[in-house]
Amino acid sequence: MDVLSDVIAGMRVGLPHSVRVAWHAPWGQRFPAMPGSAGFQVILQGSCWLLPDSGEPIQLHVGDVLFFPHGHGYVLADSPATEIADSHCGPDGEIELFASASAGGSGAVTVTLCGGYRLDQTLGHPILRDLPDLIHLPARLGEQRELRAAVDLLAAEIADPRLGADTIVASLLDTLLLYIMRAYLDFDVERCTVGRWAAALADPGISAALEAVHGDPARPWTVASLAELAGLSRAAFARRFATLVGQPPLGYLTWWRLATAARLLRSTDAPLSEVARRVGYGSEFAFANAFKRAHGVAPGRYRRESCPLTPALAE
Repeated sequence: MDVLSDVIAGMRVGLPHSVRVAWHAPWGQRFPAMPGSAGFQVILQGSCWLLPDSGEPIQLHVGDVLFFPHGHGYVLADSPATEIADSHCGPDGEIELFASASAGGSGAVTVTLCGGYRLDQTLGHPILRDLPDLIHLPARLGEQRELRAAVDLLAAEIADPRLGADTIVASLLDTLLLYIMRAYLDFDVERCTVGRWAAALADPGISAALEAVHGDPARPWTVASLAELAGLSRAAFARRFATLVGQPPLGYLTWWRLATAARLLRSTDAPLSEVARRVGYGSEFAFANAFKRAHGVAPGRYRRESCPLTPALAE
């Protein structure tokens, strides 16, 4: 599994959700903050305005994508002058996998596709933590063709659901998230605006080392063996890895092993000894001590608290 796929799979919990909304002018909607979630908006038809808490309004057009990786609230409206209504959808509301809706007055129509993903904040990867509160990917002819194709497929499936729609929509939402992240990382590297993680994934040597760690976390990696993969001297590799990733190579290896262990405890019924082996610990005792230092609770308790409705997993 590549690094970006691994990161998303490790943090995502539960099912994503999406809504296709036909807004009729005049309309203005405040979308509340959703802690522990990431959300998106795509403009499918017409245009509208993003009204930030500070700064100038931003006009959005067909194909524009907004991504809120930290679940911040925001406001959309047909015009900056329109009165804003509060949403009835809050963090604790019941949310469907997908739905269609219509809102607003009787004027010009803007169609949006919005959605969200629940994220396990205890497994927050720095690649997501380092992202800005808002990512705006403006539509440009010929750019991000895969992202546009995923949006079109998702919008069509929600507008006219048929057999298998639940599985197709869930898969397309995961695909869309990866395409948004890929488009942003490409966008970021090209313009060199931020992003040590964007730079890390674009760096052939550091990227090779990260792929190796994610592909086989149980292997007894050393700084020397990772440096060899990166094609760098041990000292140069350690310095460059720490600069781009934000921690030393073996520190990141340990962190990722224990994040992977948390995912396995939450999503499988593998015994603790098997989980320990799969993340590179020679004994269950050593694994339990390391896990408790990282997560604050023993592995067995973590599993019970993460899967309260499936007590058999905690046995």
